[in-house]
Amino acid sequence: MKTVAIIGGGFSGTLTAVNLAKLAKDPLRIVLINHRYPLGRGVAYSTKRVEHLLNVAARNMSAFPDQPNHFVDCLGTRSEYADVPETVLREQFVPRKIYGDYLQALLFCYGKGAATSRVRIDSIQGEALEVVPGAGRVAVVVEGQPTIEADKVVLATGNPLPADLPLPEGKVEHPRYLASPWELTDDKFTDPHANVVLIGAGLTMIDVFLTLSALDWQGTIYAVSRTGLLPLPHFHGIASPDFPPPDPTSLGLAGLANLMEDHCKRLRERGENPAIVVDRLRPFTQRVWQSFTVEEKIRFCRDYRTRWNVTRHRIPQSIHEKLTAAIASGKLQIIQGRICGMSNGVDRIQVAVGKSSSRDDLTTLEAGWVINCTGPQETYKTSKAALYQNLFDRGLIQEDELDLGIKAGPNFNVIDGGGYASKFLFALGPMLKGSLWETTAVPELRIQALRVAETILASLEGEASPDWFAEMWVDVVEYVI
Repeated sequence: MKTVAIIGGGFSGTLTAVNLAKLAKDPLRIVLINHRYPLGRGVAYSTKRVEHLLNVAARNMSAFPDQPNHFVDCLGTRSEYADVPETVLREQFVPRKIYGDYLQALLFCYGKGAATSRVRIDSIQGEALEVVPGAGRVAVVVEGQPTIEADKVVLATGNPLPADLPLPEGKVEHPRYLASPWELTDDKFTDPHANVVLIGAGLTMIDVFLTLSALDWQGTIYAVSRTGLLPLPHFHGIASPDFPPPDPTSLGLAGLANLMEDHCKRLRERGENPAIVVDRLRPFTQRVWQSFTVEEKIRFCRDYRTRWNVTRHRIPQSIHEKLTAAIASGKLQIIQGRICGMSNGVDRIQVAVGKSSSRDDLTTLEAGWVINCTGPQETYKTSKAALYQNLFDRGLIQEDELDLGIKAGPNFNVIDGGGYASKFLFALGPMLKGSLWETTAVPELRIQALRVAETILASLEGEASPDWFAEMWVDVVEYVI
């Protein structure tokens, strides 16, 4: 029986498996290799805390691009939403743990719940360590488990852990320093009056802030960020038919930036939120990114990336209100600067924060806890995961031009160290950031999971697959909210 091994049991891996099971015509075995977090949930949806909400309204969270109301319909079957009108339910930002329930239900439905002799989904718990090409098939080595022989392998490992902080004293070793915010558990925090330093001010920081608030944390929470910028709230937008132009890929970075600035100015003059421009561009973003030269991509990352991320990755209005209330009361303090050093005490950490690289303007914060909320490490070349170290060593993958992930071809085939498209190794999700830029949210990932499944099945059946990168946005959803 043909076998597809999927490394990663979060959203990307789960939806790839589900689409393979839905579309396969011939007998197929699908093996989901899952590590660290509950199968089907991944890090994003494994939280059990009700205050951790989706950052996208329910109407845009269907797992299937051809069934845009699928998630909303499933929500309507739950007792807590049974009396909520659909028009209201569509606009809800529901707890992420509920979305995890949804993904696990899909996996059960297309796996154990609908197991047939034609297709079956097996799951293995363990860390994938290595992919070894053989004569006709590929061996996937999993720690503590029998080696899996597969015809195709999918890299769907999701976001890596945060990178180590670049501090003069090297790696921080202290029981009250959390190198990953996902190590945070209620039982660890036994000193609720201590101050907490959160390194970073993006979506990860928001999650930790919400958890501390739910625990009625009494100490001051400091969020240290180089820019001091916080995610913006979602809003109810308006139609903006004059943007973007019919073919924004022809403008180049400078032309597009000038056009966006002009429209933002006009929207401000009308009293409208200029973030509408980013929403309107969203269906074209991947193709625009691919049209940029390497130099334009580098310039974008240098000059526009921070503003783009703050505007693009927004949070529910209710969470933004909690954030601003905490800032107004002094419970949460945003400090613009960079971490320049840490010194350890017995139960406290001294954190040196500077506004420049000169180290002449240092401020010292004393914290009972320090949590790295800088977000996932982007470069895979220095990944802590043995899998990626071995893939690079074997020449099975190469970093992309900006070292934001790994290089892949238009059919999601990984490009190996020699520059050739792999016949057996595929990738999707955050590791394609250098190729697609927008590749972390459900509206992008559900398309990728479908296309990867179609490409693999076409390959197994000896058929040619189209250039998917050129056709990514067949998925039309309502972005402006």
